[in-house]
Amino acid sequence: MPIFEFHCSKCNHHFEYLVMGGDAPKKCPECNGKKIVKLMSACGFLSKGSGGETVRAAAGSSGCGGCSSTNCGSCGH
Repeated sequence: MPIFEFHCSKCNHHFEYLVMGGDAPKKCPECNGKKIVKLMSACGFLSKGSGGETVRAAAGSSGCGGCSSTNCGSCGH
């Protein structure tokens, strides 16, 4: 089941939601607002070296300068 990112237009809260069979969230978990917008998620990846060490991590074209997170939703931006 895919996890999608959503944004609440009422309180500006970003959150992730596990979508089960096309069910989108009905309200914001923060303020219970009903103006929820589905966001386009960046594709994250890790590149491993021959010894198993991480040599590169990215979250697509992240809006955060110097962000090392593989999940843009984790920092709230």
